[in-house]
Amino acid sequence: MSPKRVCLAMSGGVDSATAALLLRRQGYEVHGVTLRLRSGDDRSGLCGSEDDITLARKLAASMGIEHTVLDLCQLFRDTVMKQFTDEYVRGRTPNPCVDCNREIKFGALMDWALDHGMDAMATGHYARVEYHGETGRWRLLRGLDRRKDQTYFLFQLTQAQLARLLLPVGGYEKSDIRALAAKHGLENAQKPDSQDICFVPDGDYAAFLERQGVTLRPGNFVDESGRVLGAHRGLERYTTGQRKGLGVSAGAPVYVLRKDLESGDVVLGPDSALYTRTLTAERMNWISIPELTEPMAVTAKTRYSQREAEAVLYPLPGGAVRAEFREPQRAVTAGQAAVFYDGEAVVGGGIIC
Repeated sequence: MSPKRVCLAMSGGVDSATAALLLRRQGYEVHGVTLRLRSGDDRSGLCGSEDDITLARKLAASMGIEHTVLDLCQLFRDTVMKQFTDEYVRGRTPNPCVDCNREIKFGALMDWALDHGMDAMATGHYARVEYHGETGRWRLLRGLDRRKDQTYFLFQLTQAQLARLLLPVGGYEKSDIRALAAKHGLENAQKPDSQDICFVPDGDYAAFLERQGVTLRPGNFVDESGRVLGAHRGLERYTTGQRKGLGVSAGAPVYVLRKDLESGDVVLGPDSALYTRTLTAERMNWISIPELTEPMAVTAKTRYSQREAEAVLYPLPGGAVRAEFREPQRAVTAGQAAVFYDGEAVVGGGIIC
């Protein structure tokens, strides 16, 4: 019987390259695919750079596996970059990695893999997939290395996608993955992880938005009572919880509490005003359960780097949910993902609204 064919998303990083080694060890026939997502804006060290594409091609050749470069530049602009721009214009702070996973890696790339006769798709994400016989559902579980766990970015995976997904590095510590890569002579064994948003590498979101044709809306900084504290250079430059770069003297440290799209005001206040016990999330995707029909105790993350907090979920009309936290949470931000867990398993998640 011929081995199963697997499409492996190869980024040029150590995780996906080592995933190829692990898949071959398990007897799979691996076909590496590297995505080209940007043209005319290439900087070394960024996810999807030409250097990464070249390195992924070289690594695939050294391991004797097929390799394809798939150009999705236009789709990336029309979906991920457009969604990022639209959300900022709406006053939100989006997470483009979540959108990229939905539209690109587990959308277009998985479609390509199935269209080309692959039996499954694999990535180098630190997470695990298992079938739960009692519920008849595929579950998304945290990676063994909790410091590198990436389930937060994968909460939009569907049952159909999970059924076709392999995550070989999810059962390893990052240090073990680097050691395995070094043992097999992979030249990227110590390559640093990519950190920045690939299309905003300098962190200047305002400049990016202006390049996309957005006119930034200036207005006033005000305190919670409406007293004007100064002028700002555009709503899109600020996000909830921000302190640096405000240029306001208020006699005490102040933070962005919220943005008023109608007036153009950015409301500032003390750190204590950033805490809330509730949030509402929409665009929900459920994984370990088919839907939320009654209150459910979970732990929740409202940012990737955040420690989980105990909460209770309540279903709302239209498929949205309300989360009520046991302890107040700081700087809950519209546009970011809220991801909910039951032990090791992802229950589901949505976008904070």
